[in-house]
Amino acid sequence: MTILIAPDKFKGSLTAQQVCKAIEEGLLSINSSLKIVSIPLADGGEGTSDLLTDFIGGSTVCVTVLDPLFREIESTYGISKDGKIAFIEMAKASGLQLLSSIERSPLTTTTFGTGQLIKHALERGANHIILGIGGSATNDAGMGMAEALGYSFLSAAKKKLKPVGKNLVLLASIDTDHIHPLLPNAKFTVLCDVQNQLRGIGGAAYVFGPQKGASQEEVKILDRGLRRFKKIAEATFKTNLDFPGAGAAGGLGAGAKVFLKATMSGGFDFISRFTKLEDTIRRVDIVITGEGKIDQQTLSGKVVRGVAQLAARHQKTCIAFTGICDLPAGDFRELGVQEIVSLSNEETTEQEAIAHAFALLKERTFRHFHNRISSH
Repeated sequence: MTILIAPDKFKGSLTAQQVCKAIEEGLLSINSSLKIVSIPLADGGEGTSDLLTDFIGGSTVCVTVLDPLFREIESTYGISKDGKIAFIEMAKASGLQLLSSIERSPLTTTTFGTGQLIKHALERGANHIILGIGGSATNDAGMGMAEALGYSFLSAAKKKLKPVGKNLVLLASIDTDHIHPLLPNAKFTVLCDVQNQLRGIGGAAYVFGPQKGASQEEVKILDRGLRRFKKIAEATFKTNLDFPGAGAAGGLGAGAKVFLKATMSGGFDFISRFTKLEDTIRRVDIVITGEGKIDQQTLSGKVVRGVAQLAARHQKTCIAFTGICDLPAGDFRELGVQEIVSLSNEETTEQEAIAHAFALLKERTFRHFHNRISSH
């Protein structure tokens, strides 16, 4: 019997790699002759660059960059063995995870550090950048990233603007005369599962601004800035910024299109192709997936839904493990899995499930699969 383990991380508890290890240990304690294939997954957010780097046997590069508030920090990105592909997560330089709750302020944060990571990778020889843009602390439409790569942003008085969210409303022109010489010949793929437009009620500022620390009044200022950016950028680059995902990462989706000429890709779709996930599913008997919390958001295209759909396509049994399940029983069928096994239940509190996730995941795996596979 061959079993595929293909989960997302359990956020706050286990990386996707650790989830694979716990489940594998649980399975092998039942039957040591099982053939197990592990493909840790992500959806383009936290952990994506490390996962892709590990998958192709690449290495990690350490760089000093500026964080969202222009402070020096140590950050990392991944690089392939031949040095041609770089895996960058904007959250490692410009992410909300880098700020305390009282420091959150999308009016004053920047993506400059993300641009520094890109610049470093280009100068190291990379010509294809895979950029994950989940988890941002910013709403600068990628101005900071672009400035690190040689673009300049000017007011009506031709004064250079600091690349932060509040200055988008002052933008009058974009200077493209001094962009980095390696930029035009590089290929950029942006991983993003957010479908929001750039501006308006469903746009970057209104939807994501509050969780980044913006007040209602600040959200309005940021949205006016994004509208201004859209007008100037579309005129400068002769392009249309009305596309799903333009509002991702505080408008970095739009910024990546105009400044990097990037191609947008769904995070899970890209990673599943990169890892040849469907080919592996075709060859196995059982598929195991999972994530920290299964709820209504899981139905909108997260890892578990994607894995389950591929398993169903090839008539494979798919079991999902989760720390917490908030999905009504009637929605199980829509998710596409045959069973959901939760770490938290009548015996285990949510806090205990988080604190002891590895041991519980191993134990639940043993308990769930013991009768099914012990005889194989």
